[in-house]
Amino acid sequence: MELAVSLVVSVCVFAGAAFGICFNAWLPKEHLSKETQDVVRLGTGIISVLASLVLGLLVATTKTSFDQTDTEVKGLATDIIMLDRARRDYGPPSDDARALLHEFAERLKNQIWPNEATTAKEPRLNDLAAGVYLQRTRVAIRALVPVGTAQTELRTDALQIVGDIVKTRWLLIEQSGRSVRPVFMIVLVAWVVLIFTSFGFNAPRNATVFVALFVCSLAIGGAIFLILEMDSPFDGFIAISSKPMRNALHYLNT
Repeated sequence: MELAVSLVVSVCVFAGAAFGICFNAWLPKEHLSKETQDVVRLGTGIISVLASLVLGLLVATTKTSFDQTDTEVKGLATDIIMLDRARRDYGPPSDDARALLHEFAERLKNQIWPNEATTAKEPRLNDLAAGVYLQRTRVAIRALVPVGTAQTELRTDALQIVGDIVKTRWLLIEQSGRSVRPVFMIVLVAWVVLIFTSFGFNAPRNATVFVALFVCSLAIGGAIFLILEMDSPFDGFIAISSKPMRNALHYLNT
């Protein structure tokens, strides 16, 4: 979808430039005076500044959100490993919690990265079954009856870690979904189309100009593609790696 949208944007931008070139040829000569072109350039310059600021802001915002989600996924995988390590130090009474934790981690990985599971479907963070396994893990840890100071400390640490896992999971759920609104993107693309129409209006009609405008329109489409891809961090060409969760599962299986 992101690739299709970026291609549509590129086509619209290039079409705006082509329209500007054709419009220049249709207008009477009195509308093509230097004063007229200066006014058009001035207005286009203002829109260009606005579009550049908004485009840069969108790229920075989506990149920051993408990096934050990536950090949270790595933190979640780390907490799962630390919880299992505390469980191992506690001993055999915590085996039930280990089995539940493994089921939670396996299901969470398959829901976030479904292409790596047996059936491919859309990434889904708010999986009820995964939440149930996590809650049962918490209950199993809370039900442990520690013997001695060491097991008491391990049980306390395990409850703290599982609480962090619950918090991080819900953070990922609440942050899921696209943050870039379609109306916002439509307005930005409209500005860029106007800018390129102005470029075409002031440009001579030759092959070099057409090639340059075409390449520039592809660059704008590429920027939109990056924004949309990073706004959907768990699928597409630019996606958060499942390696941290795979490492956590590998540790749980050893």
